[in-house]
Amino acid sequence: METRDTPSPASAGSTSPVMQRLARRQWVATLGVRHARGAEIARLAKASGHHAIWVDLEHSAMPIDAAGAICATALDIGLVPFVRVPEREYGVIGRLLDAGAAGIIVPRVETAEQAADAVAACRFPPEGHRSAIAALPAFGYRRLPAAELRERANRSTVVKLLIESPRGIENIEAIARVPGVDLLAIGSNDLGAEMNLAGGPAVHPRLREAHDAALAACARAGKPLAIGGVADIAYVADCIRRGAAPFLMTGIDTDLLLAVLHERVAQALDSVRPLDGAVLLD
Repeated sequence: METRDTPSPASAGSTSPVMQRLARRQWVATLGVRHARGAEIARLAKASGHHAIWVDLEHSAMPIDAAGAICATALDIGLVPFVRVPEREYGVIGRLLDAGAAGIIVPRVETAEQAADAVAACRFPPEGHRSAIAALPAFGYRRLPAAELRERANRSTVVKLLIESPRGIENIEAIARVPGVDLLAIGSNDLGAEMNLAGGPAVHPRLREAHDAALAACARAGKPLAIGGVADIAYVADCIRRGAAPFLMTGIDTDLLLAVLHERVAQALDSVRPLDGAVLLD
C-alpha cells in the first residue's frame, strides 16, 4: 500500500517522520493509549510495527506525568508520540510538549480562530506563544542556542486538529488554511452524533457527503485530512484512494484488551465443556 509520490507543499519544512511519510503517501500506523500507564506500551507499539502512538487524555483519567513518560520513551525508540488533550484545554499543551510529546491532537475545532489558538499554544515565538524552555527530551536535553531550539521544535511538532461537528465541516477550509496547522482529521463518531445520525456498520449517506466536502476543502487548502471513527475498512481504504491521508488508527489499548479477554473467556469455556453432554453451572 506504500507509494512514493512527490512530497506535497503541506509537508514543506516539517521534520516530523509522520508528516514526511504522509507527504509521500506512505501509511502511518498509530496505536491509541487510554488504559496503559507504563512506558512498556510504547515498546509494544514499536515491536508490533507502529509508527506512532496517541495518548488519549480526553477520554481517560491518566495523569500528565504518566502521559509524558510514555511520550519520552516513544521518542527514545523512534516512535512519534501524539497526545489528544481535553477539549481546547490549551493550558496543558506546553507541559506535554516539554515532557516529550511530538504532536498535539486538539478535539472539536470549529473555527479558524480556535485553530489559530491551538497553533499558538504549540509553537514558540514568532509562530506562537509557547513558553520558553532551555532543553527538551526531543533533542537529548542538549542546551541549544535559544533560536535554534525554537526553530527545531516548531518544525518537528505536529499540530493535528479534529473536526467533529457540522460547524467544523462548514469552516474546515478556513481552519486548514491557518498557518501552522499540519494535519486535520474527522472524528466521524462525534460528527455523526452531532448530525443526529443513527450509528451502524454502514456509513450514513449524509456522513459520506460531509467526508467528501471536507476532502475537497482540504485539497484546496493543501493540507492532509484523515478520516477516523469508521469501522468499515473498505470505506476507509476508498477514502484514502480519493485523497485522504493514510493515517491508520489500528485500535486503542482498552478495546484491544477487551477483545482479547472476550476471546480468552470463550476459549476457556470451550475447553471445559463436558463431552458427555452434562451441563455446567455458570
